[in-house]
This record gives sequence, structure tokens and C-alpha cells, in this order.
Amino acid sequence: MRQRTDGTGLATRAIHAGERPDPTTRAHNTPIYATATFAFDTAAEKEDAVDRALEWDPRSFFYSRTGNPTNRALEEKIASLEGAEDCVVAASGMASVSATLFAHLGAGDHLIVGDEVFAITRVLWEEDLPRRGIGVTPVDMTDLAALEAAFTPRTRVVFLESSTNPRLRMADLAEVSELAHRRGALVVVDNTFLGPALLRPLEHGADLVVHAATKYLSGHGDAVSGVVSGPKALIDPVRKQTDTFGQAASPFSSFLVLRGVRTLPLRSAKGSENALALAEFLESDPRVEWVRYPGLPSHPDHAYAARVLGGRFGAMLTFKTAGGVEGMQAFTDHLALCDIGVSLGDVFTLVYPRPKDGAIIRLSVGCEDVDDLLADFRLGLSFVG
Repeated sequence: MRQRTDGTGLATRAIHAGERPDPTTRAHNTPIYATATFAFDTAAEKEDAVDRALEWDPRSFFYSRTGNPTNRALEEKIASLEGAEDCVVAASGMASVSATLFAHLGAGDHLIVGDEVFAITRVLWEEDLPRRGIGVTPVDMTDLAALEAAFTPRTRVVFLESSTNPRLRMADLAEVSELAHRRGALVVVDNTFLGPALLRPLEHGADLVVHAATKYLSGHGDAVSGVVSGPKALIDPVRKQTDTFGQAASPFSSFLVLRGVRTLPLRSAKGSENALALAEFLESDPRVEWVRYPGLPSHPDHAYAARVLGGRFGAMLTFKTAGGVEGMQAFTDHLALCDIGVSLGDVFTLVYPRPKDGAIIRLSVGCEDVDDLLADFRLGLSFVG
């Protein structure tokens, strides 16, 4: 068999890492291994496979809840892109978040969490973690003094989003990590809004990085999935928790995410380019009260974002029209190209009106021609008083 390489560049690894022609059929795409169980020639062979799998060898397969070859191909691809030793895929982004926190927190421990996070992550730390005897303190992660003051002798984990949902604040990950490690705590970063083509938190001191792979990693709005990457010693407990909670990823979803990740660098570049153009356009329009986008000098964390993102600031932006809820609805309800939707990371531009959150509008900017997006936004704004 000829020697193969994944290459060294990010785009090359996004295409090749974790994948090879199928050894049995020579199929070029990674197959969907739609099987619950795996067969063995002997009882001893079965015992060996089970023993290795339950010692968290991710390439020992006996039952698809614990490990599946399609899922493993995705894990290896994401680990390569993150610069991580290992990765575990789960049924959703929240499965990855909850498995990670429950794997590294127990009764009596304390978590410091960013005060602006995804709504269901908020439910987890407001309701589920305290019910299990885990203390939680929310903190503005851009305020290092507040973060330092939140530590207790029981603090085990600091959890934050690299770019917050929905106002896109960006804490300095290196400073947060240095402070947490000095206090003996792990740093877990949800990097869903940016993705590894733009930011790799492990390179900035984080211990574990989580994604809702449903979003940018998949990129096509057709799969629900989650991943967490980091050192194997920290991933093994997460893999065990994912298994015992029954949060196994579907190989069908992993197949779709594998396909999506191959174009992640291309989509990240185009989405960032489009988002910057839209942010600049919206900020210049008097019918828009404010715009939050890390690529704009007006963003409070622009200097940090410019330093760590290298000129590509992501495809998420949030803004507020004049006229409150009525102005918000006038804009969103008259768009002719962009759809209203609650998710993000798709090649389609998605508009998420949030009347209960100050009548703001969150945009997940897609890969359309920017002139068409600008024309649609001009149309929507023409209905704002």
C-alpha cells in the first residue's frame, strides 16, 4: 500500500485528515458504518476489543454507542484541525458541553462560566449543575479582575465562549488561561462561533475546545453534532461520560459533518468577507442604532480580535435597528433572499430576530454573493421608519 499524507496546511488537512479510501471496497468517501455491533472470529478477539474500547482506545470497535469508524474519522479530522491529541464526537453540541462539564466536575466543585453563553448552556449551569451540588459563578470574562475574584478553593473549571452569543464579546484566552492554570483550574472554550479555520483555542492556552458541529463544522444545516478536543488524558473522561450518558453520535451525522469540514476554510473566509461588508454597511445606515462585529473598530474587543484572528473576524454579527420590536420586524419580515432561522453556520445567510433580548437581530452570514446580500438588506431597511 502506498504511503499517504494528510499534508501540513489547514485546508489540506480539512480535506484529508482522518480519511482514506475504504480498505475493503476502495470507496473514496468514508462509508457510513450503519451498524450497531461488530463481529469477531473468536471469543478472545471479542474480549480484547471490548477491553481496549473500555480503556478508551478510540479505534477499537465493538458497539457503536462506544465507537464507530465513521465517527472516528470525524474525530481524527477535527483533532488535526485543532492541533489536539484526541477528539470525541457526540450527538449534539450540548451533548459535548454537558459531557465535558460532568466529566470534570463533581459534587462540591465550583465552575466559573461566562455570563453570556448559549441559552441551553445557561439552563445547564443555572439548573442542572446546582442540582448536582456543583457551584456556579457567572462572570464577564473580559474583566480579568472580576474573573480572579470569582475563584474559590473549589474551582475546577472555567468555561467561556471564544465569541459570545449574541453580542460577540471576545475575552483574551491567553490571559484567562494563565489565570485559571495558576489557580489549578481547567479552561474549556466553546469555539462554535469562530471555528478552527479562524481560531484554535488550544494554541492560546485552553485545555479543551468544544463545538456545536451542527454549525460551521457541518456548514450546510443538515446535521446535528458536537465535538470536544484536547489532550487524551482529558478527553478519555469525556468519552466515558458520552458513552455512559448514551450521547453517541449518529454515523449518518458524522458523514455529513465530514463532508462539511472539507470546505470549512473556504466557507470561513467567504463568510468573514461577507460579514465585514454587511457590518460596515449597517453601521453607516442611520436606521441602525448599533452593530456588534469584532472586525469593526467600534467593537470593544476589536484590538484583541485583530491580533488573534488575522483579519478574518467570523461570519456572525449582531445589530439593532431603530424602532424597537416594530423596526426589527419591519426589517426581518421584508427580506426577499435571507431566511429567518434560529441556527447559524450555514452556507445560507440566516436572520435571527430576538424581540425578548432587546429587539436585536443576530446574523449568521453565509456564502452568497455580497452584492445580493447588500441588496436584500437595503430592501429590509427601507421598511424601517
